[in-house]
Amino acid sequence: MTTPTDSPEQLDSVGIRTEGLRKVYSDSKRGRVVALDGLDLVCQRGEIYGLLGPNGAGKTTCLRMLSSVLSPTAGKAFVDGVEVSQDPLEVRRRIGFLSTSTGLYPRLTGRETLRYFGELQGMQAQQLEQRIEELIHVFELSGFVDGPGSSFSTGQKQKLSIARAVLHEPPVLILDEPTLGLDILASSAMIEFISSARSHNTCVLFSTHIMSEAERLCDRIGIIYHGRLLTEGTYDQLREETGEEYLDGVFLSAVRRADEELEV
Repeated sequence: MTTPTDSPEQLDSVGIRTEGLRKVYSDSKRGRVVALDGLDLVCQRGEIYGLLGPNGAGKTTCLRMLSSVLSPTAGKAFVDGVEVSQDPLEVRRRIGFLSTSTGLYPRLTGRETLRYFGELQGMQAQQLEQRIEELIHVFELSGFVDGPGSSFSTGQKQKLSIARAVLHEPPVLILDEPTLGLDILASSAMIEFISSARSHNTCVLFSTHIMSEAERLCDRIGIIYHGRLLTEGTYDQLREETGEEYLDGVFLSAVRRADEELEV
């Protein structure tokens, strides 16, 4: 975890940092639920960090708090040096956020949607139009971008939502299952796009259930379970730590060890 003794250069390189991040809420059926339990996490600029965990582990809760959609019960979160709870509007300017619940306006065309959100980000007209054309090419949107959102397939909505998230070229990307709903060709293009973020010194934090994506993309991987970060490291470090060859084995080993510790 980043500490006060870190040099200014090290602090400048941090895209995302959490300190004891905690989220507790009440559920009518389950009662008191600890969704996130003291998460300490650092993701550097120019790094792709993958967050793995089963459903309900706290991944989406974490990403939503970093994006300022949810407020933490305790702890702090910083995005590109800005404390999320202190200046959520500035955080939103510095991130591209993709959620599995991201919606689109059904009456707007894809092009109109991108233009609308670009204007919200304060992009100048000429710059915005150039960027829209670039993203239409990158994400292969030309076949549907001028149709209404109500006509889009699940995969088309996902591609447009990601284009919207990266439109203003933010220094931090927070992506919740970015290839959800995409076919093999579109998923491959998306993975290549995320990988290219390194060359732009972008900090990328993303969640996925697809182990091959994490193996291919991530500089570091964190495994989260019951709201806690069980372990993190490079793929090779995690393999050495668990003695498992493949990432699914690494994941299962970490989760089983946590369950055994809870039973003791």
